[in-house]
Amino acid sequence: MVHNEAASRFELALGDELAVLEYRRTADSMIFTHTGVPPAFEGRGYGGQLAQAGLDYARSAGLKIVPLCSFIAAYVRRNPEYLESLQEAHRSQPPSCPVRRG
Repeated sequence: MVHNEAASRFELALGDELAVLEYRRTADSMIFTHTGVPPAFEGRGYGGQLAQAGLDYARSAGLKIVPLCSFIAAYVRRNPEYLESLQEAHRSQPPSCPVRRG
């Protein structure tokens, strides 16, 4: 797992392919915008590994979590230890991002 701050993403090398968790950062929050796992590697927990790494980073840095990515929003619902770090406006709002592949 690599936190590539220059590209604003967490990366997980899967052979010749790359799974990513993309984000935008503000002064007080981390806005998660997309989680992508190559189709050949879906369903193996790699998205969860990326989610945990990104959410743990945001929480340890004292940043509020903004889950615009539906995968991250679902991950937070399944892992309530992250709920207190959610930006208030997103605690009851469903994610608004479209699902993207790749």
